Amino acid sequence: MSVTPERNTELLLLILSQLPGIGPARSNAITSHFGPDPALLDAGADALGQVSGIGETLAGEIALRLGSNSWRRRALDAAEEQIDRTMKLGATLVTSFDPSYPALLRQIYDPPPLLFVRGNPSALSNPSLAVVGTRKASSYGKQATESFCRDLVNYGYTIFSGLAYGIDMTAHRSALDAGGTTVAVLGCGIDTIYTDPSGRLWPKILDHGAIISEEWIGSEPAAGNFPRRNRLISGMTSGTLVVESDIKGGSMITASCAIEQNREVFAVPGSIFSRTSRGTNRLIQQCQAKPVFSVEDIIAELPPIWKIPGNPVPETLPFPADLSIEESRIFAALEKGALHIDIMSEISGLSIETLLVHLFELEMRGAIEQEPGQLFRIRQKQKR
Repeated sequence: MSVTPERNTELLLLILSQLPGIGPARSNAITSHFGPDPALLDAGADALGQVSGIGETLAGEIALRLGSNSWRRRALDAAEEQIDRTMKLGATLVTSFDPSYPALLRQIYDPPPLLFVRGNPSALSNPSLAVVGTRKASSYGKQATESFCRDLVNYGYTIFSGLAYGIDMTAHRSALDAGGTTVAVLGCGIDTIYTDPSGRLWPKILDHGAIISEEWIGSEPAAGNFPRRNRLISGMTSGTLVVESDIKGGSMITASCAIEQNREVFAVPGSIFSRTSRGTNRLIQQCQAKPVFSVEDIIAELPPIWKIPGNPVPETLPFPADLSIEESRIFAALEKGALHIDIMSEISGLSIETLLVHLFELEMRGAIEQEPGQLFRIRQKQKR
């Protein structure tokens, strides 16, 4: 049975990850230098020393390991075992060389060379927002999470979180209850759903999203894994919403990662007497997060998106009969959903100045409606 180039790449990356001193950044540097070619496993110390971030000492240690037949055999066996376990779970390996690898994740300093994915890999590339918070969520925090997640799903966003107790669980559940998509990012193997052992939630996540990790299958939820996990939650999303958090905790680490990755950070203000709001209030006080009171406060800061295919689109009013040529072009552009005025200008061929005149007139006639962030849509039918 022949081995595909994709399988060779998976084996290569799994072998590299077993080398001492080789984390995601150095692994990416090696494969960027040599390409995803299994022949790099035969590279000598001098060639490895030319890789950015690999010094003379480390290059010698790597070459020594790769030059050992017994080490190579053990590493290959371990890699093949991981692939076999992935297949038995019905999961997928997504490498950094795969076109389906999340585009936003490629932009961070140390993207994982390989992701283990259970569920739908395409969910990783949806327009998305991270929603995180304390494990000791208050009723206020849970209510805020439910409200924001429901509204974000209605705007077409996928909700990312960490499947931890408290706010994370509430975020996943609320996204699903609203008919949306959600992705759980674990700090352990994708086979270890330790926070939901009875399976009340995670099977639904697999049906309507994905469960992912960069940790090997079989890995336990060790404390050191979670800061790495948090950079993925923020790295795959356009922004991070912190609902409730004390000054220290995983949610604050995720917010810090988002700031370093130049992503948006939002925080729900809380009581000055609540420990679980000290972190969110501190983020706001130090101007590290935008305080948000409704989903519109978030949408105004994010780039415009198309409605995700497959989600129900609200029924709109029929085209008015007395449209001008320009207004007909506007309606044709808005048929598939809300558009930012810049995109509408490109599609319709009308200048921004012309659009503003006609959009104002159509809004006054009740034919279209404006949303935050210079988004416009055909007005929806009112439910009776």
